[in-house]
Amino acid sequence: MDRKQTPNRRDLFRWTAASALLPGVAELAPGQAGSQADLIRAENDRPGTRAWMNTKVVVDPATKYRSPAIEGYVSRTSVRAGESLSFHVSTNPASSFTIDIYRLGYYQGHGGRHIVTLGAFAGSVQPDPPVGPRRLRECQWEPCTTLQIPADWPSGVYLGQLRAEGSGCQSYVIFIVKDDRKADLLFQCSDHTWNAYNRWPDHFALYDNGKKEWYWGPDVRVSFDRPYGKYCQIFDAPLSVGSGEFLLWEFPVAYWLEQHGYDVSYISNSDTHFDPAGLLRGKGFLSVGHDEYWTQEMYDHVKHAIRQGVNVAFLSGNALCGMIELSPAADGRPGRGLERVGLFGGVDDAADGFPEMKLLPRTGPSEGLLIGARNKYPVTGGGDWICQLPDHWLFAGTGMVQGDAIPGLVGWEWHSEPANIPGLEVVACGPTQNGSVAGHYDSTLYPGPKGNLVFNASTIWWGDGLSEPPGYVRPAVYTKPQGPDPRVQRITRNLLDRFVQA
Repeated sequence: MDRKQTPNRRDLFRWTAASALLPGVAELAPGQAGSQADLIRAENDRPGTRAWMNTKVVVDPATKYRSPAIEGYVSRTSVRAGESLSFHVSTNPASSFTIDIYRLGYYQGHGGRHIVTLGAFAGSVQPDPPVGPRRLRECQWEPCTTLQIPADWPSGVYLGQLRAEGSGCQSYVIFIVKDDRKADLLFQCSDHTWNAYNRWPDHFALYDNGKKEWYWGPDVRVSFDRPYGKYCQIFDAPLSVGSGEFLLWEFPVAYWLEQHGYDVSYISNSDTHFDPAGLLRGKGFLSVGHDEYWTQEMYDHVKHAIRQGVNVAFLSGNALCGMIELSPAADGRPGRGLERVGLFGGVDDAADGFPEMKLLPRTGPSEGLLIGARNKYPVTGGGDWICQLPDHWLFAGTGMVQGDAIPGLVGWEWHSEPANIPGLEVVACGPTQNGSVAGHYDSTLYPGPKGNLVFNASTIWWGDGLSEPPGYVRPAVYTKPQGPDPRVQRITRNLLDRFVQA
């Protein structure tokens, strides 16, 4: 859809109501949009645009993270077709604004498709929330609009591009459209971790206890009912304002999957927590990027899915490190707050570098028994991804021999200490360095009980070796990955083809 032909808010609701009469839409019940296996391939044949990329992001230097000219959040992390989503936006100074909604994917290399324009709306300065118990900052802003998701919006990650008409300043809101169809792959977004590291409005991440900037202990709670501030860790990424960490580590994986027509459906961390039956509709489950914070229920549900024959790929690092509990919002919406309560596998030697972890009241089961390897001190660091089993089917067509390295692919957090699981293989391993402490990572593969597989890439940066979407910023800390690599692409294809042919 050309942006100049985009409907306004009134047009949107007429279009939504009429959509049931359109050919190819009437037969789709809510939550079942695009049940055909080629949904993602067909979706990416539609015209793409790069207009989703923000060009004027102004971050308040006093807070370092927020963009008060325009910022917002949505009422749910994920939503099905037929369900409603409210948008909550503040503009300071007060300004009218619009919301352009885009679905992210490949789209001829543009990375997004424009869906609809909402507004213009009369903006206002909405109040900063008070500091509540456990330093909780939970906004209760008035909504500017509520949108019922149309039946023909396919599952995916959607950005709402906020634009203040007075200043032209922009930021995002982000949400996931999910479905209930059977799919080859379930892509789990790591939004619990996005929230944990969100410092909005200034120092109110899960890592801020009011005394120390990087705190790893208990008694801090964060909420999804607030904007995402600019990413706060290893590099400067203005496009992260409002979009969590999706554009940093996860989008390169989604972009590559959709480029190659994989049948993929998207879910949030919270869906893994609340909807265990939904995990069984996929042949493969993907943990992507920086997937640090899980609940005990998530662990149990993915473990059950493996027992039922679902394949799993941890295209991620630092996964299942912190154990959290979810809490409802003030108005009762479930899963809108999270709090660190323990560590999977216990404190162990992590306390050497993070002493507050000793204060955590709970110990979860070892993450290694799910992933194939653990989060081991020093946790951070970088290195080369070094082949250990060149004759393994995983490396077919790569031309790699033992000791061949993919430079800089491991970072900035990883997994180590392979678990004692029958049939587990270490497919790649090597040293890491964070400038002061040496470590060692292990990439593993082990068989499930029904011929299924569990793969652990042991790096947050696996997506860097797959693709370089528009707007992508390459990280560089401890080491620097080198971008798309045909060996990473072939390894991933070998793995996923095994998943989907099962």
